[in-house]
Amino acid sequence: MAHFIDRRLNGKNKSAVNRQRFIRRYKAQIKQAVSDAIAKRSVTDIDKGESITIPSRDISEPFFHQGSGGARQRVHPGNDQFSQGDRIKRPLGGQGGGSGQGDASADGEGADEFVFSISKDEYLDLLFEDLELPNLQRNQLDKLVQYKTVRAGYRSEGVPSNIDIVRSLQGSLARRVAMTASKRRALHELEQRIEQLEQQPVPDEVLLAELRAQVAELKTKIAAVPFIDSFDLRFRNFAKRPEPTSKAVMFCLMDVSGSMDQATKDMAKRFYILLYLFLSRSYKNVEVVYIRHHTQAKEVDEHEFFYSQETGGTIVSSALKLMDEIVRDRYNPAEWNIYAAQASDGDNWADDSPQCASLLQEKILPLVRYYAYIEITQRPHQSLWVEYEKLMAQFENFAIQPIRQVSDIYPVFRELFKKQAA
Repeated sequence: MAHFIDRRLNGKNKSAVNRQRFIRRYKAQIKQAVSDAIAKRSVTDIDKGESITIPSRDISEPFFHQGSGGARQRVHPGNDQFSQGDRIKRPLGGQGGGSGQGDASADGEGADEFVFSISKDEYLDLLFEDLELPNLQRNQLDKLVQYKTVRAGYRSEGVPSNIDIVRSLQGSLARRVAMTASKRRALHELEQRIEQLEQQPVPDEVLLAELRAQVAELKTKIAAVPFIDSFDLRFRNFAKRPEPTSKAVMFCLMDVSGSMDQATKDMAKRFYILLYLFLSRSYKNVEVVYIRHHTQAKEVDEHEFFYSQETGGTIVSSALKLMDEIVRDRYNPAEWNIYAAQASDGDNWADDSPQCASLLQEKILPLVRYYAYIEITQRPHQSLWVEYEKLMAQFENFAIQPIRQVSDIYPVFRELFKKQAA
């Protein structure tokens, strides 16, 4: 049997290459484990990593071994307990076999399953791999608000806090070398001549005195060169550079009338969290606008949106009107990518449902990238669903799906945002 060991250096994170290779090799098993993990955990914790389990039989490694061809002779050990034709009794429960879930082996040791931990980014990549945002486009780049401070070289003037000591000392050294190089060469030559004259049997004292005077003069000139000058100072320069960004806004609309209990709101909250995580992977800046409504609509914060309780009836058109006002007032569709998600139990005044369809058709759907409506109810669909079904046949950026229990949230989300066929 031959073993192949990869000993190539992988930089600081030594397991990064092997980790990605492992994920690619067992991608099908890991994706299945991620899907199974969705049902076991709350969607509110979906932005964390996950420890997934892969059966040991799925990670067996290929190996080279001798084939079974050719003429062979084998001697098998016998036994002193059984003879040919004997019948062996089946062992009783708990004897000869375990009652647990592990796989038993011939030598009595179980084969444990392989547990593999994936990070948050790897988890979300696998979770959203085959999903996409319908009508995904990047609107006008916002270069007027988003700026990033970047290094822009050096300058000879600036404030003391921006002085670069290393660069200033380098300039000082270069200046001193340039100004004293010829003097040092002349000084070296004079010192050599003085040394030669002193080695003569009868040195010329007059010439030696003259040379020593020249050496002293050169040393004085070299010492007069300042160690650092204002000309040597260098200051770090910074500039503001516009960063191209694409902005998105996510509108969350929800019915908070008396028929919407807290369990229904919690299911809607999980859907909104999934949508926000998905949008944040496609856009750098994502703003969230919460609009709650019963007979009247109001823009609120997140806590009031999910946990406030109201009584009375439901008029959905009030929320759609408020959303249209907010879009035209604060979110220019030429600059913002607008997405909306509406959650309701289906209750609405029968006379108001046609008005909702008219508002969506004329004012909202032409401005948004995508509008998703989820109806969380166990009852038959009412007038609002019927009107929305008509719109879905006319607009590609409008979709509706029912949710009956918590386990339906992620499948419905995948259905709404599945990749479109080319």
